[in-house]
Amino acid sequence: QVQLVESGGGLVQAGGSLRLTCVASGRTLSSYRMGWFRQAPGTEREFVAAASLGIGTTYYRDSVKGRFTISRDNAKNTVYLQMNSLKPEDTAVYYCAAAAPFSGSVYSDKSYDYWGQGTQVTVSS
Repeated sequence: QVQLVESGGGLVQAGGSLRLTCVASGRTLSSYRMGWFRQAPGTEREFVAAASLGIGTTYYRDSVKGRFTISRDNAKNTVYLQMNSLKPEDTAVYYCAAAAPFSGSVYSDKSYDYWGQGTQVTVSS
């Protein structure tokens, strides 16, 4: 079992930055593919970013490319999502998730086995 706890959300003006942190316990994150998803009110949960095992490939949804950066510190069992140039449409609850290797599409929430409780990000215009 992996327990994930997110932090770092908050209220920020458009154009501002936030860094989300996801700390894992129970097992080492180096064995998992890590992802960030988000869900705005009345919408389905959507993929934001993912990082493969070790120092491998990163993936982003088109609307956040060039603005968001996912990174992982396996020694600290932590994953980060640096969010710059935030827009009101980025407002959502952001979730950290962990997936076993080769467990399906990087972009599908159904591929992820463990989830955090979420952290609210609100971007004002």
